[in-house]
Amino acid sequence: MGEGYGSGCAGHSGNGGATAEAPGRSHGEVCGTMEYVTRIVIIGGGPGGYEAALVAAQLGAEVTVVDRDGLGGASVLTDCVPSKTLIATAEVMTTFDSSYEELGIIVADDTPPMEQAARVVGVDLGKVNRRVKRLALAQSHDITASVTRAGARVLRGRGRLEGMQALDGSRKVVVRAADGTEETLTADAVLIATGGHPRELPDARPDGERILNWTQVYDLNELPEELIVVGSGVTGAEFAGAYQALGSKVTLVSSRDRVLPGEDPDAAAVLEDVFRRRGMNVMARSRAQSAKRVGDRVEVTLADGRVITGSHCLMAVGAIPNSEGMGLEEAGVRLRESGHIWTDKVSRTTAPGVYAAGDVTGVFALASVAAMQGRIAMYHFLGDAVAPLNLKTVSSNVFTDPEIATVGYSQADVDAGKIDARVVKLPLLRNPRAKMQGIRDGFVKIFCRPGTGIVVGGVVVAPRASELIHPISIAVDNNLTVEQIANAFTVYPSLSGSIAEVARQLHTRKADAEA
Repeated sequence: MGEGYGSGCAGHSGNGGATAEAPGRSHGEVCGTMEYVTRIVIIGGGPGGYEAALVAAQLGAEVTVVDRDGLGGASVLTDCVPSKTLIATAEVMTTFDSSYEELGIIVADDTPPMEQAARVVGVDLGKVNRRVKRLALAQSHDITASVTRAGARVLRGRGRLEGMQALDGSRKVVVRAADGTEETLTADAVLIATGGHPRELPDARPDGERILNWTQVYDLNELPEELIVVGSGVTGAEFAGAYQALGSKVTLVSSRDRVLPGEDPDAAAVLEDVFRRRGMNVMARSRAQSAKRVGDRVEVTLADGRVITGSHCLMAVGAIPNSEGMGLEEAGVRLRESGHIWTDKVSRTTAPGVYAAGDVTGVFALASVAAMQGRIAMYHFLGDAVAPLNLKTVSSNVFTDPEIATVGYSQADVDAGKIDARVVKLPLLRNPRAKMQGIRDGFVKIFCRPGTGIVVGGVVVAPRASELIHPISIAVDNNLTVEQIANAFTVYPSLSGSIAEVARQLHTRKADAEA
């Protein structure tokens, strides 16, 4: 446990050790002498907020969650859950289109002979999007039920911090409801988990019809005929791949040398090759300057003067933290230049008694990280045992086809000399199960320490890589060696067999180096 991160008596660890009790709190018999009910206010109901609420309620705190749109936040309502639901449909389309002939599947088709190249399978986007919204709302309702069942109060509205910390260590949170009424809450600790919203270019404002951000695509009833996706990061790549699989003609505009510039270069190369092979127009080193609607078309002007046109344009150029207008700096909370909230490894901000979690912190834009940050914050403030956040154990996934999953140290870390590691990469083409399923693209890559063979990172590019990365994640988190991975039984035939094979190769090379 890192210095400064130890647990203390409930309600004391987050306010600099102050022990003054606020009036009106009930007493009991914990913390050596007396116990009071600690009041927690959580602003934002996304993964960081609702997971924190569950932990705090289970530890006996009085919890209020202030939320504007519905528990689950953008992750459930407009981002992660909806996009992955859409991608699930696209995945079925891709699997069918790319494999049915090779696997010997015959499809009855009455397409006239001159039009045999027409798609055999189509999609009703309106129906897909209605399912997307239905599942998102159902998930939000399930989360709300879990939080309220745990004993937390859910308050609809916008929350903001009011002034500095009081002498008794408490904080004031003002909640403004949609009808303009306000309620002031007193809290012993406040967690800010307000997430972010899509970044917009000044000359490419979304109109919700032809020029869209990623929260607006689920209102489409018809499949875009020609979709221009601006931005080749995770969001852009996922939507570009999904809409191409659904039947759109896609142009992906990337300002960088390649798609997914923040991911493993070998993995990004595989995905870009797949995109191009499937007919996507990938425009590298092409920065979008503006997008405007011209009738039922969209014109995107690039920085070099070129103009590309399509029926729709999706802007996927990053996100901005929801930190404005919340009284954060006035309350002593330090913001980075980007607007993100500065936090330490147990989610504390620079203001006593104020914590932050999720996308608003700019740590990792992952629901799993947000949830962990929220849980850590509550464990820390309420005096439970807690370990600081370790980003080198975080596994993440890009939900393209094939998927790209990573954990631990990366190829960039090795190349930059941040860690000394041996690397083995094994193409899936050698895997018998992959051959049976018609899988041609992908690989498994593992990084391990030269002397000990301890696994420090890995990359999987494959269908369902999000599932296959788990054994490597366990190895990274528990300092397992490649020998231990190699000696564990795998099912034959299975894609996971490639993980064991890479571990065996690394173990053999380690033995050869020691000989």
